[in-house]
Amino acid sequence: MVKRSAPLAGYAVFAAMLSSAGLPIYIHAPKFYVDEYGLGLAALGGILFGLRLFDVVQDPALGWLARTTRAYRGGMVAGAVTILAASMYGLFAIAPPIAPMWWFALTLIGLFSSFSFLTICFYAEGVQTAERLGKDGHLRLATWRETGGLLGVCLASVAPIALASFLPNPFTGFAIGFVGLCALAYMLMRPDWGQGAATPPTAFGTILRDQTARRLLGIALINAAPVAVTSTLFLFYVEGVLQALGWEGPLLLLFFLAAALSAPFWTRAATRFGAKPVLLFGMALSILAFAFTLALGAGDVVAFALICLASGMALGADLTILPAIFSRHLSKIAPEAGAAFGLWSFATKFTLAFAAVTLLPLLETAGFEAGVTNPEAALSRLVLLYAAVPCALKLLAITILSITPLPQERAR
Repeated sequence: MVKRSAPLAGYAVFAAMLSSAGLPIYIHAPKFYVDEYGLGLAALGGILFGLRLFDVVQDPALGWLARTTRAYRGGMVAGAVTILAASMYGLFAIAPPIAPMWWFALTLIGLFSSFSFLTICFYAEGVQTAERLGKDGHLRLATWRETGGLLGVCLASVAPIALASFLPNPFTGFAIGFVGLCALAYMLMRPDWGQGAATPPTAFGTILRDQTARRLLGIALINAAPVAVTSTLFLFYVEGVLQALGWEGPLLLLFFLAAALSAPFWTRAATRFGAKPVLLFGMALSILAFAFTLALGAGDVVAFALICLASGMALGADLTILPAIFSRHLSKIAPEAGAAFGLWSFATKFTLAFAAVTLLPLLETAGFEAGVTNPEAALSRLVLLYAAVPCALKLLAITILSITPLPQERAR
């Protein structure tokens, strides 16, 4: 008997849980451990990068694990969600029982490992669900999934800042809220775990031998780099360059909310005009908007808010269209997509770690310190890294995408 399928809203909530444990970690965790425990930026960046290098081995293994334990996927996902929730709580809500540097690394190991396993299972399950939805199934599912993910980023990015106004320990409140979100997400997705028919395993070789899959993975890697850079440096930029303490939360909310609300627009546009031209338009909009960041200085909050609005809308195109294209192509070449999304997961996460290990030490060597008045040379380095580097990376992604034939002219 075929089990009842979870409504698409369940995919949105589960995506919100995963995204809350992804990008916001790079926004909040380094600054939290610098402010609370006095750790160095270079050391934190090194830990983040080292853990992502471990993913080179771990993600393929987790893809294999997700594939071979498919018959027990409900229980495996429940265990991974529990580890994810416990790791987030330990990272932000528990005073380190060992040296803060080691505690930072230990909790992130649990968080990153469970995040990777859940991402692989979640997207692999989504490929089969989208096929059952029929026409435009991949795009419909991607809209719910990526919109939910963006809303999760919105909440997780601003929650600690918003909670600081009425809680003495805002990050504890954030961690408790995340535990509740984990429980809700698992319950909503329970009907879908493992309900698809058994399928033969898909090896990495099958995916990597496919030219289109390789190119899509490469585009995902390069195209994710700009938002990794800006996310890593956002709080430092608002505090140091704009000198706009208290505006971090509203500006983050504006950026990610613009991305989330624009997702349905990009979906309709891709269906009507084709995925590639719409994706290229969104990427060009990102460069056009963000280039103005180079000219901003202290007090330019309104101008920066407009940039957040436009660049957030552009991000909605990246996060909605590209996963839908990849997912649809996988349905043609990979019956069981666990291995493929092990690669996808690694490609998108690696950019965040690489940004941390390169940018944070560069800031530190320029003399930048959080929470103090910084010399002009340090602020100039921060502006260059925050504004110029993302534009250059996005331009490279546009160039590669423009010469890459996509599997279909339309995303549907």
